[in-house]
Parts: sequence; structure tokens; C-alpha cells
Amino acid sequence: MRPNSQAIQLGLRANWSQFALLVVLNGFVGSMVGIERAIVPLLAEADFAIVSRVAILSFLVTFGAAKAVSNLAAGVFAERFGRKRLLIAGWLLGLAMPPLVIAAPSWNWVVAANALLGVNQGLCWSMTVTMKIDLAGPVRRGLAMGLNEFAGYLAVGIAAFAAAYLATAGALRPGPFVLAFALALIGLALSIGAVRETKPFVALESGAHAEPERFGRVFALTSWRHRDLFAACQAGLVNNLNDGMAWGLLPLFFSAAGSDVAQIGVLAGTYPLVWGIAQLGTGALSDRIGRKLPIVAGMWLQALAIVSLVLYRGQAPWAIAMVGLGIGTALVYPTLLAAVSDVAKAQWRAAAVGTYRFWRDAGYVVGALLAGILADRIGLDAAIVSVAVLTAVSGVIVQLRMRETLPSARAALDDQQHA
Repeated sequence: MRPNSQAIQLGLRANWSQFALLVVLNGFVGSMVGIERAIVPLLAEADFAIVSRVAILSFLVTFGAAKAVSNLAAGVFAERFGRKRLLIAGWLLGLAMPPLVIAAPSWNWVVAANALLGVNQGLCWSMTVTMKIDLAGPVRRGLAMGLNEFAGYLAVGIAAFAAAYLATAGALRPGPFVLAFALALIGLALSIGAVRETKPFVALESGAHAEPERFGRVFALTSWRHRDLFAACQAGLVNNLNDGMAWGLLPLFFSAAGSDVAQIGVLAGTYPLVWGIAQLGTGALSDRIGRKLPIVAGMWLQALAIVSLVLYRGQAPWAIAMVGLGIGTALVYPTLLAAVSDVAKAQWRAAAVGTYRFWRDAGYVVGALLAGILADRIGLDAAIVSVAVLTAVSGVIVQLRMRETLPSARAALDDQQHA
């Protein structure tokens, strides 16, 4: 039975059971990526004898491109077909990834499998984000996004640890990818059997007769015309650019320095684990102090952590750097989503979030190509430092271009300026 405007209410408390289900479900979405983070870069060298960093990072290019385009499509089709249908479609495509990697006779199969994973992540993660925003209403968006990203990236970290353990106990294939298939199957079952459509909540917030904006206008507004949304999009792109470097290059960087698979798994898992846990606090913090300060501070902390990986060698210094990278990313990730949701109107919010996530995940493509080319030409260390510099510059752009988007914090700033 489809809920009507009298039967539903906006807010986390009124929708806690469905919201909690979506938080758990996003953990399954994140776990699919976590298994890849710890294993796939090592798989390229160990099973397929690939030496070129650009060739190794080709899996990340296809993943990022597929996820970015899927985010954009999700923003459009969520209004037309509903959130739940896209969520289910994402899981169906995700089920195909593990068997392809297990059976892969060549690296091209792994690259193709990662394209499917990108679509899975684009559709499933976009829909869990959008559905939580729908349920939460305008008051606690930072907390809602913090909980969403907490679940997703906590699962990324745990899955990376689990994949490294399975690979150490057996081999890089098939164990970690059998786990991925089982997790995708559970995610699909939950999506079909327990998740409810949230489009009626949008109608309640925006008014039943509100006209949706044309997608072309929303894309332009979000991408470059609105200064706050532009600042958010470029920061999201650079954030995932450095995350792509962390995913694709850091396992190779640690391996070249003598770390074994278990040690690499701990380092690869620490960053998203801290990132995930810290978002429990950072999302809610942005509801209190505003969006801009956490974003700027987070970008600069990420840059500092990345540089320290090159400056200080050894498991302990690297672990500290990965903790710093996780905290910096936690300050940025849910806050950018909340900032976009602050600015976008309810009737075009799904399209705006999809556009932002398109640019953010395009960062994987840019990061993989840039990091791979730089690593091949000037070495791993110089490539890592270059990414740190770009991250710091992005923080400067946010500081100069973005205005405060949290309504209560923005009002306080306006009062101070007019006092």
C-alpha cells in the first residue's frame, strides 16, 4: 500500500525503523568496495604480472567512470521510476562482479567486473543516500548523512580486513570474492523484501503540486552556476581523486617498501574504518557549527596526512597517517552531501545529489589516470605528494568560494555582518 501525506511524517524519529534498515543496507554496499580495496591492486601484479601503474589503475578508471555516470542516471531516474527499483537493479548488477573476477583469465575481465561494481555502487549508494534524505527532512541532514557514510565506510574497512585475512589464509582468489557474492545476495534480499519507496516523502516536503526542474538546468546549476554547489562539486572530485590514489597506489607503495599482504590489509582497512566511525560525529557536528569549516579543515588534514606517508616510513607512522586521512575524509564526506542538500530544493534534490556524486566519483577516473601516469614517470613518492598538493588547493577554493549553507549558521553570519 502506498503511503499518503496524512500517513507519513518527516524526521529520523518518525522513520527510525526504515532509516535503520537503510543504514544497515549501506553497510552491505560498502563491503563490496572494501573487498576490492585490499585485493585488486595486488591481484594485478601477482596473478597477471602487470607492471605499469597506469595499466593496474585501469580497473579504477572503469569503476569511477561507471559509478559517476550511474550517479547521474540515478538522480534522473529516481524521480521517474522510484528509489527502490533502482536499488534492486544495482544489486542485480553487483551480483555479477564476483564470479567475473574469480573466473578472470585476463586483466580485462577484472576491469569489466569493476565497471559492474561501479554501476552497483552508483545506483545502490545513491539510492540509500537519497532515501535517507527523503526520510530525514530538512532539520538533521548532517546527522543522516553521517550515519549513512558511517555504515558504508565502516563496512569498507571491515571488509578490507576480512578480504586480507582470507587472502592470507588461502589466496587472492576466490575466497574474498565468494564473500562479496554472499554480501550482494543479502543486500538484494533486503532491498526486495524490506525497503519501502520514499518518493511520497518528497511530495510531503515540497508540496504535492511542485513542478520538478529540468535536468539540464539542475546539472548546470549544481556543476558551475551556483557558487556553493560548484565549490562542493570540485571538493568532492578532489576528495575522491585522493581516495583513488589511496585505493590504487598505496597498496603498491606499501608493498614496494616491504609490507606483506596482512600488513597492507591493516593499513588499507584503517583509513576507511576511521573514516566510517568518525562520520558518526562529523555529520552531526556540521548540523551545529555549519558545513564550511569542517570541509576546509578536512581537505587540509587529508593533504597533511598524504604528505606524511612519504616523509615518514614504517608501519606505525603509516598507520597514524591513515588515521589522519580517515578523520580528514570524515569531516568532508557527509558534510558535502549535507551542503548540497541544504541548497537544493526538494523537487530537484535527487538530481542535484546525483550531479554532485557524478563529479565526486569522476575523481576516481581523474585520480587513477593522474596517479598512474605520475607514478610511471616520476615515481610513487612524487605522485603521492602531487595528490596532496591538489587536495590542499581544493581546500583553498572552498574557503574562497563557498558560503555557509546550513540555514541556522548562515543566518548567524548574516546577523554578525549586519550588526
